[in-house]
Formats: sequence, C-alpha cells, structure tokens
Amino acid sequence: MSWPTVRLDECTRVVGGATPSTSVTENWDGEINWATPKDLSDLDSIYISQTPRKITEVGLKSCAAEVLPTGSVLFSSRAPIGHVAITTAPMATNQGFKSFIPNTTLVTAGYLYWWLKANRRFLEGLGNGATFKEVSKAVVSRVQIPLPPLDEQRRIAAILDQADALRRKRRDHASRIAALVSAKFQAMFGDPIGTKLLHPAVELASLIDPSRPITYGILKPGPDLPNGVPYVRVVDIKDGRVLTDQLRCTSPEIAHQYRRSTLRTGDVLMSIRGHVGRMALVPPEAAGANITQDTARLAIVGANPIFVRALMEHPLSKRWMAERTRGIAVQGINLGDLKKFPVLVPPKREQDNFAEFYKEVQLNRSAGDIQLAHLDALFASLQHRAFRGEL
Repeated sequence: MSWPTVRLDECTRVVGGATPSTSVTENWDGEINWATPKDLSDLDSIYISQTPRKITEVGLKSCAAEVLPTGSVLFSSRAPIGHVAITTAPMATNQGFKSFIPNTTLVTAGYLYWWLKANRRFLEGLGNGATFKEVSKAVVSRVQIPLPPLDEQRRIAAILDQADALRRKRRDHASRIAALVSAKFQAMFGDPIGTKLLHPAVELASLIDPSRPITYGILKPGPDLPNGVPYVRVVDIKDGRVLTDQLRCTSPEIAHQYRRSTLRTGDVLMSIRGHVGRMALVPPEAAGANITQDTARLAIVGANPIFVRALMEHPLSKRWMAERTRGIAVQGINLGDLKKFPVLVPPKREQDNFAEFYKEVQLNRSAGDIQLAHLDALFASLQHRAFRGEL
C-alpha cells in the first residue's frame, strides 16, 4: 500500500529547547516541567508526565525554551539522538531536543512516536558534529514521513502499543525474578558484608581449588579461528549467563599457553576490567573454553558455587568491589584484592537449599527469556511492516 509522504515540518511544528542560566536561582525550582535527554533514557514508558527538574516563569522567559502542550512528541536530537516520549502534561525541554507539536488533522502523536522509534538508526545517521553528533532543526524539518489516513495511523499505533506492552510485561517479570532471588538470599543469610554477620566469613581464596587458583586469561587471543578453542570475553557475559553462541575462538597453541585458565563446568566467572562484577556460571557447553585478561575464573570447591555467585552479586558485595576498583582509561579490580573478598560461610546444607531455589528460578527465567526473544522478534517484524502498509 502506498501512502503520501510529507516533511515533518508540514505535519508538525518543530520546536527546540534551551536552558536558563543555572547561576540564577530565580530560574529554578518552579512549576514548569523541563526535560533533558537523560529523563527519557530513564523512562520506562511511552509517556512522560513530569520531570525531576523544573523551571520558573522567570527562567522560561530568560531563554529560548517554550512550553510544549500535552500530546507533543519529544525527540532527543543529541547526547544521544533518538530518545522519544509523548507528553501527558505541558513541559519545556533543554537544547538537546527537536520536539514536535502534531497538527492533529494530519498526524497522531502515537503514530509519530512509533515512526521515530522505528527509524532511530536513520535519524542518528543525520547527525553532525565533532564532539558529539546532533541533528539540526533544519535537517529534522526536512525528514519525510509516510502519512496514512488518521484511522490507519491510530490502528498502527494501537497494534504497536499492544505488542510493546507485552514486551514490557515480560521484562517486568524478569525484574521481579531477580528481586525474588535477592529477597530469598537476604531472608536466609542476612547481609553478606558488615559488622553483624549471621555466619562466619572467610577470604575467597580459601574456597578455591588449590590446583586451579584464581586467575585471568588470554592477553592476546589473535584472530577468530572457526575451528579453534573458544574463549569468553566480558561482552559474552550477560544477565548472569555465558552467551555460548557468540564465543570467538583462539588457536590451540595460544590456548595451551594459557591452559591455567581453562574452564570447567560450574566454575564461576567474574569480569575484573571494564564492567567489573559481571558474574556467570560456566555451562557444560563452555567446558574446555578459556577466558580473556578481563575475566577471572573462580574454581570454587569449599562452598556451593551457586551460593557464592549469588553472594557476590549482592549490592553490598558490589559496593565492596567498587571501593577497590581503580584505573583511569580502563577501570579494574586486581586479583590480590579479589582473593581477599570476604565470603559468608553458612552451613553447607543451607547453601545447597538456596542453590536449588536459585536453579528453579533460573529455569523459570530461561523460559521467560525465550518468550521475550520471540516477542522482540515479533515487535521488530510489526515495526518493519507497519510503515510499509503491510499490517
């Protein structure tokens, strides 16, 4: 189905934003919502109704910002490009936006929202700038958008709203599962670090297999070899799992040089450089693989590895690690500090009971992740087809 295309400035009014002087106290803490791109990056909704910072009438009049009416579509045009939200209350924005006030006889806010979301990569490509990319008002105004009849726009937006709501519901479920594990740990063992521990604590090094001490892995893996030895990078550790389907491979010769860091099923992995503190258990399919210098292998024998992993993911444990993370260009925690990490040691039976609960929860989560992947694929297909007139 073919629809006419129009420029964005032919179906909306394109509005920029501005920031009142921060040195003038009279400009701030008023009643006018004032959005920044960060407010949208933290948003878990299609809509935005209020902002953390607010400006006064004095502040509004002191700069080029203007109050956008309810039903406007905010679009961040720099740092980063492409965050989108629909306003449910009047608000102004800073200069990081090129927002749209729809001509409601031509375009609906919901349709425009989803078109901008679906075309984020294209819009990012329109940005210019040396320090950071920005899409100018002139460029945004000239962007062409397909414009079906209003009833069709509403139908498209409703379909995408519904599909997105299913994805959000599944993600909320995953968040609740993570919170459930944390609550169970807290109920069984209390705080893992502090002055009022329910159980004795020992240094992590004392729980490690003496023949397989805490170590990092390969410094320079070389090119990816299809028939080589797989190795785990920090990027391969996500949401508590090793993404085995994306592992790269090094040569058998390099892997042999670093045989000290060869993995076995059930080893605990922890990222120690860059994103410090990502944790995962080595699955059977990654046994025999290796790791890079950015990851530490913990061959735990003096406690239940699942229990230790959960303990190390506790917020107090994360704080302990953060306090010992150093570096300028690349931050990391050294193995000497990691070996001294204090591990709570409750009776083994209690550790094992928690581990059984943890495994049951993870099975539930795995099923949810599969459903979420299917929902994401469905949503991507719907987005692609929606603006081609194929729904």
